[in-house]
Amino acid sequence: MRLAFCGNDNASAYNISAGVLRNVCFVDALNLVPHVFLLFITFPILFIGWGSQSSKVQIHHNTWLHFPGHNLRWILTFTLLFVHVCEIAEGIVSDTQMKSRHLHLFLPAIMGFVAATVSIVYYHNIETSNFPKLLLALFLYWIMAFVTKTIKLVRYCQDGVPFSQLRFCITGIMVILYGLLMAVEINVIRVRRYVFFMNPQKVKPPEDLQDLGVRFLQPFVNLLSKATYWWMNTLIISAHKKPVDLKAIGKLPIAMRALTNYVCLKEAYEEQKKKVADQPNRSPSIWLAMYSAFGRPILLSSTFRYLADLLGFAGPLCISGIVQGFQNTTNNTNITEKVKDSSNSYLSSEEFLRNVYVLAVLLFLALILQRTFLQASYYVTTETGINLRGALLAMIYNKILRLSTSNLSMGEMTLGQINNLVAIETNQLMWFLFLCPNLWAMPVQIIMGVILLYNLLGVSALVGAAVIVLLAPIQYFIATKLAEAQKSTLDYSTERLKKTNEILKGIKLLKLYAWEHIFCTSVEETRMKELTSLKTFALHTSLSIFMNAAIPIAAVLATFVTYAYTTDKPLQPAQAFASLSLFHILVTPLFLLSTVVRFAVKAIVSVQKLNEFLLSDEIGDDSWRGGDSSVAYESCKKHTGLHTKAINRRQPLRYQLESYEQPRKPTRPVEIDDIAIKVTNGYFSWGSGLATLSNINIRIPTGQMTMIVGQVGCGKSSLLLAILGEMQTLEGKVHWSKLPDRQMNTEGYFSVNETEPSFEASRRNRYSVAYAAQKPWLLNATVEENIIFGSPFNKQRYKAVTDACSLQPDIDLLPFGDQTEIGERGINLSGGQRQRICVARALYQNTNIVFLDDPFSALDIHLSDHLMQEGILKFLQEDKRTLVLVTHKLQYLPHADWIIAMKDGMVLREGTLKDIQNKDVELYEHWKTLMNRQDQELEKDMEADQTTLERKTLRRAMYPRESKSQLEDEDEEEEEEEDEDDNMSTVLRLRTKMPWKTCWRYLTSGGFFLLFLMIFSKLLKHSVIVAIDYWLATWTSMDNVNDVRSTDDVKSTNKTYHVAVFSILSGAGIVLCLITSLTVEWMGLTAAKNLHHNLLNKIILGPIRFFDMTPLGLILNRFSADTNIIDQHIPPTLESLTRSTLLCLSAIGMISYATPWFLVALVPLGIAFYFIQKYFRVASKDLQELDDSTQLPLLCHFSETAEGLTTIRAFRHEARFKQRMLELTDTNNIAYLFLSAANRWLEVRTDYLGACIVLTAAVTSITEGPHSGFVGLGLLYALTITNYLNWVVRNLADLEVQMGAVKKVHSFLNMESENYDGYLDPSQVPKDWPQEGEIKIENLCVRYENNLKPVLKHVKAYIKPGQKVGICGRTGSGKSSLSLAFFRMVDIFDGRIVIDGIDISKLPLHTLRSRLSIILQDPILFSGSIRFNLDPECKCTDDRLWEALEIAQLKNMVKSLPGGLDAMVTEGGENFSVGQRQLFCLARAFVRKSSILIMDEATASIDMATENILQKVVMTAFADRTVVTIAHRVSHILDANIVLVLSEGFLVECDTASNLLLKEDGLFTTLVKTHK
Repeated sequence: MRLAFCGNDNASAYNISAGVLRNVCFVDALNLVPHVFLLFITFPILFIGWGSQSSKVQIHHNTWLHFPGHNLRWILTFTLLFVHVCEIAEGIVSDTQMKSRHLHLFLPAIMGFVAATVSIVYYHNIETSNFPKLLLALFLYWIMAFVTKTIKLVRYCQDGVPFSQLRFCITGIMVILYGLLMAVEINVIRVRRYVFFMNPQKVKPPEDLQDLGVRFLQPFVNLLSKATYWWMNTLIISAHKKPVDLKAIGKLPIAMRALTNYVCLKEAYEEQKKKVADQPNRSPSIWLAMYSAFGRPILLSSTFRYLADLLGFAGPLCISGIVQGFQNTTNNTNITEKVKDSSNSYLSSEEFLRNVYVLAVLLFLALILQRTFLQASYYVTTETGINLRGALLAMIYNKILRLSTSNLSMGEMTLGQINNLVAIETNQLMWFLFLCPNLWAMPVQIIMGVILLYNLLGVSALVGAAVIVLLAPIQYFIATKLAEAQKSTLDYSTERLKKTNEILKGIKLLKLYAWEHIFCTSVEETRMKELTSLKTFALHTSLSIFMNAAIPIAAVLATFVTYAYTTDKPLQPAQAFASLSLFHILVTPLFLLSTVVRFAVKAIVSVQKLNEFLLSDEIGDDSWRGGDSSVAYESCKKHTGLHTKAINRRQPLRYQLESYEQPRKPTRPVEIDDIAIKVTNGYFSWGSGLATLSNINIRIPTGQMTMIVGQVGCGKSSLLLAILGEMQTLEGKVHWSKLPDRQMNTEGYFSVNETEPSFEASRRNRYSVAYAAQKPWLLNATVEENIIFGSPFNKQRYKAVTDACSLQPDIDLLPFGDQTEIGERGINLSGGQRQRICVARALYQNTNIVFLDDPFSALDIHLSDHLMQEGILKFLQEDKRTLVLVTHKLQYLPHADWIIAMKDGMVLREGTLKDIQNKDVELYEHWKTLMNRQDQELEKDMEADQTTLERKTLRRAMYPRESKSQLEDEDEEEEEEEDEDDNMSTVLRLRTKMPWKTCWRYLTSGGFFLLFLMIFSKLLKHSVIVAIDYWLATWTSMDNVNDVRSTDDVKSTNKTYHVAVFSILSGAGIVLCLITSLTVEWMGLTAAKNLHHNLLNKIILGPIRFFDMTPLGLILNRFSADTNIIDQHIPPTLESLTRSTLLCLSAIGMISYATPWFLVALVPLGIAFYFIQKYFRVASKDLQELDDSTQLPLLCHFSETAEGLTTIRAFRHEARFKQRMLELTDTNNIAYLFLSAANRWLEVRTDYLGACIVLTAAVTSITEGPHSGFVGLGLLYALTITNYLNWVVRNLADLEVQMGAVKKVHSFLNMESENYDGYLDPSQVPKDWPQEGEIKIENLCVRYENNLKPVLKHVKAYIKPGQKVGICGRTGSGKSSLSLAFFRMVDIFDGRIVIDGIDISKLPLHTLRSRLSIILQDPILFSGSIRFNLDPECKCTDDRLWEALEIAQLKNMVKSLPGGLDAMVTEGGENFSVGQRQLFCLARAFVRKSSILIMDEATASIDMATENILQKVVMTAFADRTVVTIAHRVSHILDANIVLVLSEGFLVECDTASNLLLKEDGLFTTLVKTHK
C-alpha cells in the first residue's frame, strides 16, 4: 500500500473545486506550517545557545525564573501536550478504520507535539540565559498556530460536524490553549518591555539565588524540575563521591528560615490575643494563628491530595474498561467490522474510549499525574510542617527568655516540661501537619470508593465495605495499646540503663570483688521485664500488620461469595479485578485513619500545653534595663538555702582581723554620683506575694568592692537577683545611676545588632552586668567560648583572667587545651573547676558592674586566696569596676570598701568595716568568733588539697579519651591517605554496599529454626495470596466461557466448587498473614534478647584495660541507642522490606506468567531501578545522620538556656542566644528538608518506573494475553507494584542505617575476655585459703597488654603473714599496677606471686578475687540498700554487718537512718559524704574476712578526720591480717613493718621505714622530705 498524505482510496481527496479551505486535507496541511516554522527557527538558536551555555555565570542563575506567567505557561504547555496526544491517538484510531493510510489525520498532530515540546525547551533556555528578545519567535508561533486552528474549527462548523465528535472537541480546546499562550506572551512583553518599548525593564535575581550558600532550590526551579525533583540529582550523585555534610546542603532559603516564619506566626498569634483581649476567660487560639500563618500551603497541599485521590480511581476504571474491551474483541472476532469511508472519518468520544490501547495509555498518564500530585502534596505538607516547627521553636525560645523566674523556682514550669515542649510537642504538631490533608481527603476517598464498588457489584459490594469499616475500630484499639506498651518498655529500659551505668562506673570494684555475676543478674532481671513488655509491643505490632494484610482478603471474600449467591449473572473478570483494585485503594485510608486520629488527639493536647506555656507569667518589663529580661531556675531555689550549713567551715583564716583594723585605703565619703545602684524601700518576692526581701534600703558605691554577708538562707543571692530585676517588685524601686537614653528594642522580635557596632559595644558595657551565679552554669562549648561569652577575644586579658582563676593547670590537662568541649557533650569538670570558669567569665567581660555570688563556695583555700588577690583585688580594682561579692568567707571582710550584712531577708547593717566596728560591737565580735572557729577547724595538714585531687580525677577521666581521640585521628589519617591515593573506588564500593554480612549475623542470632520458619511462612503466604487471585481469574474466565453452553445444575455445582476453593484459599491466606507477622516479630525479639545477653556478658567479663581505653559513653551507647534500635526498629523494617519485596516479585512473576514478552521490557526497567536505589541509599544515609546529629545541639541549647536564664539576662545576651537558636533550628530544618526532598526524589522515580511497568504490562497482555481473566490479573499486579517499589528502597535504606547498630554491638562481641578458668578446679583450693596471708613475689614482670611495655620489671619481695606493708613511689612508678597484679587484673607474663603456697596464676579468677579484699581510692557505692552494698552475695548475718559498721564507726549513723541496714543508697552514694562513703568501703572490706587487705591510695580523697579513723581501724581490726598500703602520702607508711619503694617499674628499696630514712640519698628519704 503506497503512503499518501490524503490517502489514495478517494479520488476527491485532492479536489479543490469547492474552494481551497473546503478541502479537509488541505486544512490539515495548513496546520503543519506553524510547527515546521518553529522548528526551523528554534533549532539553530538552541544549538548555538547550548554551545555557549557553559560560559554562563554562577550555577544559581540557571534556576532563576523571572518571566511573568511562568507557571501558567508550563501548565498550559503540559495541557497542550496532553491534547496533542489525544489528537494523535484519535487520528491513528480513525486511520485504522480506513482502507488506506491517511497521513493527514495524525501527522500534523505529531508535528504539533514535537513543536510544543521544543517550545517549552526553547523557552526554558531563553529564560535561564535571560535573553527575552528571542521570545518573539514563540510569539509568532502562537499567533500562526492560533490562526490555522481557528480556520480548521470554522471549517468544521460550516460542515456541521456535531459537538459529540471527538475531533471537533479537540480542535476547540486547541484554539483556546493557543489563544491563552498568546495572551501569556503578550503579557511578558507588557511587563518586561523587551521589544516595542524604549526602556526595557531591569530585573535582579532574588536574594537567595545571589547567595551561593543556598543549595535548596525547590522554590526557584521550573515546574517540571519541581515536580520531579530534578535539581536534587547533583546532590544525590555527588553523595556517591563524597559524604554529604552541612556544607553540601548549605543554608535555608529566606522564606523557610525560622525567623521569617516566627514573625508570621507571632503576628497571627498577637491578632488572636487582641481578639480575646476583652474576654478574660477565653485564651487566644493557637489553631487559628497557625491557620492564618500557614493556611495557604495546607490548602494547596489538600488540593493536590484531592486531585491525586480522584486520579487514583482511574486505575480500577481503566482495568475494567480494558478487560471488558479485551473480552469483547475476543468474543467479536467473527463479526467483521464495516470499513468507514474516508469522508466520514469522525470518531465519537465513546468509540474512542472503547479502544483498549487508548485506555492503556490513559492509565499510564493518569498514574504519572496521580503520583506527581501525591508527591507534591507530601512535599508541601513537609515544608509547611518544618516551617511551623521552626516558628514554634522560636516562639517557645523567645518566651523562655522572658519567663518569670518565680515560675521556674516555684515549680510551676519545670525544665523537664520546657524540654518536652521543644522535643515532643513541636514534633507532634509537625507530624500532625504532615498527616493533616489525610483528614479531609480520606472521607472523600472512602465515599468515592464505595460508590464505584456499588456501581460494579451492587449490594454485595456494601457487604465488603462493611467488613472494612467494622474492622477499622479494632485498628484504632491496637494502635492505642501499642502506645501504652511502648511507654512501659521505655520505663524498663531507663531502669536497665541506670543499672548498666552503675556497673560500668564501678566495674573495677566489681571485678576486684568478683561480684560481676551478681550485678549482671540484676540487669538481666530488668531486661526480662523489658522483654515482656517488648513482647506485648511485638504482639500488637504484628496484629496491626496482620490486620492491614488480612482486611482486604476478608472484604474480597465476603463480597464475592455474597455476589455469587445473590445474583444470577456470573461474575465478570472486568467486575472482579476492578473491584479487587478498589478494595486495595480503600484499605489504605482506613488503615491510616487510626494513625491520623491518634495524631490529631495528641496535637490537641500539645496545643493546650503550648498555650499554657505561652500565657504563663513573664518577667516585669519595668526593670531598669527595659526590654525582655528574666531568670535562672536553679540559682534561686527559694532564696539561697541551696548550700547546707557545713560549706566553708574548713577554710582557714589567713588574715587576723586585728591587723586590718586600720582601713586599707582612705575611702572617700560617697557622693551621690558615686553610687552605681541604689535600692529604696524595696520589697521583693518570688511570685508568691509574700516578701522574701523586705525594707531594703542600700546603695552600692561605684568602682568599689561591696561585700554582702550573712547566714545561709538570709537572702543574699535573692538581693542580687532583685537588683537584676529577676524578682517581683512589690514596692520600692531599684535605681541605676547615669544611664544615657537607650534605644531599646522592646518588641519580642529577634534583634541582631540593629545599632552600629561601636554604639553596640558602648551599650553593652553600660547595660550588662557580669554575673557569676552560685550554681555554676556552663555552655556546651569550648572552655574559651565559655570564658569569652560572646565578647571579642583579647589575648592579654584572657591570660590575665585564666591566671587569676588558676585555670591554666586545668586547661593544660584537657586534650585540646581551652578548645576542648565541656558540658553535656564534652568533658565533665568538677564543681570547683566549673565555678572558676564562671568567675573567669564574669571577670573577662568588659562591664562596669560585676556580681559574684559566693564564688569561693566550691574552692579550696589556696584557690580562694589566689582568686581574691589576683582576680578581685588586682584585676577588678585596677579596672575601677564596681564589684558586689556575696560570700561566707569572713576573713576577706577587711578588703571590702562597703559591707552589707543581712539577716532573715532584711539588711542588718550597711557601711564600712570601721563603721560597723564602731556602731555594732556585738556583730563585730560575732564575726571575730566565727573567723576564729573557721581557723581552728582548718586542718593542720594542707596537703589533701582539693584542687590537686580534682585535677587528678580530670586526668583520669582524660586518659581513655586521649587514646580514643588518637584512634579517631588515626582513622581519619587513614581515610585521608585513601583519598589522596585516588583510590576512591574502594571507598565508594564500601559506601554503596549493603551490609549483608551484618544482616546475616542479625538473622542468625535469632536462631536458625525461627529464621527458617520466617522465610518459609513468608513464601507460603505470598504463594497463597497469588493463588487466590489466580483462582479468581480462572473462575471468572471459566464462567464466561461456560456461560452459553452449560445447564443450570452444572452452573450451580461449578459455582459451589469455585466458591469453596476461593473461601479455603482466602482463609489460609488470612491465617498465614497472622503467622508470618508473628514469626518476624518473634524472631526479632529472640535476636534482640540474644544480642543484649551476649553483649552484657562480654562487656562484664572484659579485661580492665578495655574500660580504661573505651569511654564510658561509648559503651553505654551500645546499651541505650543501639539496643533500642535492635529491639524496636529492625523487626518492623525487616517485615516491611520482605513484604514489599515479595509483593513486587510475585507481581512480576504473575505478569510474566500471563505474558512472557513482559520480561523483555523488564530488563531496562530493572537496570534503572538498580541505579536509583543505589544512589538513593548512600545519600539518604548521610542525610539521616545529618538530621540526627543536628537535633542534639538544638535540644541542648534550649535546656542550657532555661538553666542559665539569670546569667543570660544579667549579661543582656538574649539577642546573641536567640541568634544561636535560630542558626541551630535552621541547620536542623535544612537537613530534614533535604532528607524529605530525597525521599520525594526517590518516590517520584520509582512511581514513574511503576507507571512504565503498568504500561508495558497492559500493552503486552492486550497483544499477547491468553484470556481476559489474566489481562485483569496482570494489570492488578502491575498497579500494586507502583505502590510497593519505593518501599523496597526506603526500607533497604533504613535497614542499612539500622544494621549499623548490630555492627557496633558485634564489634564489642569480638573482644577478648579475661581468662576466668584456672588450672586448678575450685574444689582443689582449700575453703579457708589464704589462711596465713604470706606473700612471695618472685621475679614479677607485668604489662597491661601483650603489645605494651612492661610496667613492673623483675620485682622480688617476701611479705610475712600479718605484716603491714607500705608501697610508695612517684606517680607512674607502678604502685597501682602491683596492687592489680595480686588480682591478675593485668598480664603477668613472667615471674609469679605465691600466696600461702599457691601460685595465683593457677587459680580460677573468681576464686582468687573472692578471697582477697581491697579498698580503692575512689569510694564506690551502688544504688540499693546498705545491706546490699556491704554484702551483695547475702552471705553474712546482720550481726556481722553491724560489727563491720561499728568498726568503721558508722553504726550510729546507719541506725539513725529510716530502715537501718535496709536504708536506701542513692545512685553513686550521693546521699553520703565522701568520707562516709570511704568508711562504707572499709566496712565492706571487713565483712569479707580475708587475711589479705590491699589499700590502694584509699585515703587520697577524704578529709583528715576520716583518714585518722581509717588508720586506727587498720591497726586494730586488721591487726592479724596482712595489709598492703599503697600510699599517696609517704607520711602514712612511716610506721609500716616494711616499705617497698618503686621507681619506673623496678623495686629500688625494701626495708623498714626507719632504716630507709638513714640513707641520706635514698629515694624514700627524698620522697619523705618533699612531701613534708
